Amino acid sequence: MTDLLLHQYDSSPFSEKVRVCLGIKGLAWAAVDQPVVMPKPELVPLTGGYRKIPVLQVGADVYCDSVLIVRELEARHPAPSLFPIGSGGIASALSEWTDRSFFQAAVAVIFAHVGETIGEEFIKDREKLSGAPFDIAGMKAAFPHMATQLRSHAANVAQQLADGRAFLEGEKPGLADANAFYNLWFAGSFYPPSKALFEDLPGLSDWYARVVAIGHGQRREASRAEALDAARKAEPLAAPVPAGEAAAAPGDAALVGQKVAIAATDYGRDPITGTLVGASAHRLVLRREDADLGAIQVHVPRLGFALMPAA
Repeated sequence: MTDLLLHQYDSSPFSEKVRVCLGIKGLAWAAVDQPVVMPKPELVPLTGGYRKIPVLQVGADVYCDSVLIVRELEARHPAPSLFPIGSGGIASALSEWTDRSFFQAAVAVIFAHVGETIGEEFIKDREKLSGAPFDIAGMKAAFPHMATQLRSHAANVAQQLADGRAFLEGEKPGLADANAFYNLWFAGSFYPPSKALFEDLPGLSDWYARVVAIGHGQRREASRAEALDAARKAEPLAAPVPAGEAAAAPGDAALVGQKVAIAATDYGRDPITGTLVGASAHRLVLRREDADLGAIQVHVPRLGFALMPAA
């Protein structure tokens, strides 16, 4: 069995970001397809409650959120780098743009047009995930504005390509390309007329085609049962924080060894509880015991997650 197990589904935009990074690195990996909506009975035992996609699993270590997944891929497989000109900090920080305002523009454009065709099960699931109504009428009303926002985001990408470079950082692709690409892929794939909002921008279509040509690495399919068995047979990493990551804030470091709860602060706020066994400026690592799987270490990014002592 390949070491890298990506819990995903093919229509997931954040999974597409990770798949492009796997392609840049030419890695072998296995797709473990999970349901689009809850329940996810073969995912939650691994994550301890986290339900969002994608999740990367390597044995008994589980990495939540695409931001941390790509950081872990770089740590484990540094060549070829996702930061071809050494811009790891800025390229990583771009996710604060692409995963939020850029992504929300793509979502609004898509669902303003396809929202009425979405099943009730999906709508109820996303309402529970976000804690807000799935307001199709509001998305329709907002479409003219959000269309301008999506084009503006795409224009920033085109501006970076204006000197004729092949990729956003130069002649080699990296995380910056994967970050910018997946939102345009999402919009164009699920509401094809949205391509008219950005495909005329100079250089953008050629860049998009070059990113598509990278592919997704060496993919195979793995069952959820295989993934659970891989966790059951493995032991978590003894040193869960890669060498070289910046030290944790004093408050985080003081909680290492204690029972804690961690949860996302944006949406999908289901808490995970266990013992904090690692912390850096970029990640938190919690060890938990599952009755069936044994010891599991759950890794989450520090940005966007709250850490508190367990009640």
